[in-house]
Amino acid sequence: MNAKFGLGQTVITSTAMNVLNSEDVHAALQRHAVGDWGEVGHEDWAENEISLDQGFRLLSAYRDRNDRKFWIITEADRSATTVLLPEDY
Repeated sequence: MNAKFGLGQTVITSTAMNVLNSEDVHAALQRHAVGDWGEVGHEDWAENEISLDQGFRLLSAYRDRNDRKFWIITEADRSATTVLLPEDY
C-alpha cells in the first residue's frame, strides 16, 4: 500500500524505546502512514480522516506483541512523527 502522507522526522520517546518491540513499532509506523489508525475509536478514526484531508495532527493507537499500548502522533505540518506510550503524553 502507498503512504497517504509523509511521516517527517520519526522519533521515539526513551520510555517507548526501552519497552516496545522494535519490529512492532516499525509495522505500526507503516500502518499509520497508510491510514490504518489501529485501535482508535470510531470518532477518532473519523477525526483522523478529516485531519488527513485538512492537514491537522494524526493520532493512531496500537499494541505490541507484549500487549503494551502505544501511540503514534504525526504533527499537523507532517514535519515529525512521534512514537510514545500514553504515559509519555
